[in-house]
Amino acid sequence: MSTPIEIILAIVGLLLISSVLVSKVSDRFGVPALLLFLLLGMLAGSDGPGGIYFDDPALTQFIGVIALVFILFSGGLDTDWQTIRPILKQGITLATLGVVVTAMLVGLFAQWVLGFSLLEGLLLGAIVSSTDAAAVMSVLRSKGINLKGRLKPLLELESGSNDPMAVFLTVGLIEVLTQQISSPVVLIGQLVLQMVLGALLGYGLGRAMVWIVNRVKLGYDGLYPVLMLALVLLVFGVTSIVGGNGFLAVYLAGIVVGNNEFIHKRSLLRFHDGLAWLMQIAMFLTLGLLVFPSQLLPVIGVGILIALWLMFVARPLAVFASLIGSKMAAREKTLISWVGLRGAVPIILATYPRVAGLPSAPLIFNIVFFVVLASVLLQGTTIPRVARWLRVEAPLAPKRSFPLEYTPVNGLKSELRELIIPAGSFAVGKAIVELHLPREVLVILIGRGDEFVVSTGSTVIQADDTLLILANQFQFRQVSQILTARVTE
Repeated sequence: MSTPIEIILAIVGLLLISSVLVSKVSDRFGVPALLLFLLLGMLAGSDGPGGIYFDDPALTQFIGVIALVFILFSGGLDTDWQTIRPILKQGITLATLGVVVTAMLVGLFAQWVLGFSLLEGLLLGAIVSSTDAAAVMSVLRSKGINLKGRLKPLLELESGSNDPMAVFLTVGLIEVLTQQISSPVVLIGQLVLQMVLGALLGYGLGRAMVWIVNRVKLGYDGLYPVLMLALVLLVFGVTSIVGGNGFLAVYLAGIVVGNNEFIHKRSLLRFHDGLAWLMQIAMFLTLGLLVFPSQLLPVIGVGILIALWLMFVARPLAVFASLIGSKMAAREKTLISWVGLRGAVPIILATYPRVAGLPSAPLIFNIVFFVVLASVLLQGTTIPRVARWLRVEAPLAPKRSFPLEYTPVNGLKSELRELIIPAGSFAVGKAIVELHLPREVLVILIGRGDEFVVSTGSTVIQADDTLLILANQFQFRQVSQILTARVTE
């Protein structure tokens, strides 16, 4: 007897509300939200008090792919090109070589511990090779901790760009195991083709997205999020159809879109941020429903061994090998090694062998799920402590909310941007008119302490003021250089 639609909708609503509420636990105690979402799904599943029976790897994989597309695009939107450009080489190396080295080391260890064939071991290694630094950042924010130097943008770039490599290795190894690919040479050729096409189409279609959004004149503002959503799906679909890596394409398209000006930018960024959260919750809940906790008990022993090998051997060796020649200190590389948090992507990838019907698929899925739980529990809860121990923490700059909303129109490329005045800036103690800012740049509002000051030409700038500036990207960069310049003695 099928469940009535009213009951299904009520259950979905209850699970979503519960997920939103338990996120407050993450903020308060520093427990990664993904762990709480997974546990909530497990409690609602057939082995938990909820008793919801769900055992559909194909549907889970479908939901996971869609969710990952929008999560990656949202991550690209939030990526500042000027911030990641200095660490682009290190980030790409970690996202490619680092993933491969991790997969190989875990694969060899799994072959020895589990008695897998080499290909099955490498498949397990490929599945757990990607990281989820977004979860790390949420832990750091909840504890009021920031990272020094370029550690934060490097981790964000790695987490956003290493999923495509993990997906490719997983799919490629499954094709080899199922004899759809006859030679490793063919696999390498596919890798080059997918990455090149993914990069080219991601950049090109990202530019096209900006052009379309700025040129189309829709009669209703509410249609712009729908248009953007459709374009994201189109980027992924077209890239995958022609043989490129769709995940890489949507991430790069997000970077291109986010670093250009387009109409309704602020509201569209908020829309995709909310959509990314919805996708994460839906994905984690579905994954939690899919797992049967009673089936995890037999793999606890080998799961602990593989998790410890991944955290203390494979990940550190992969990081140090990938960053050979960089100027990063050993303690910074150590932190990057420790924050290699495993998230939902490995569990999604663990559904691929099940859908392909591999004999070892159930064992691989349960081990991967256990490894992710162990990583989140051990690494996720100790990151702030490790950052302090390694002396790489920095104060987290408070984010100010201004009581203004600005929507650019066609032909106007200016945006409202925030700029914090450092204590040593030459602008401190000077009136705005004395700063000789470009005529096109306007200081709209100043955040000072808990108050807001409506600026005029005679308003005197103070240290730690947050200026709300109306300017385009190039003008803002000029003004930033002027206002953050230090006083020379």
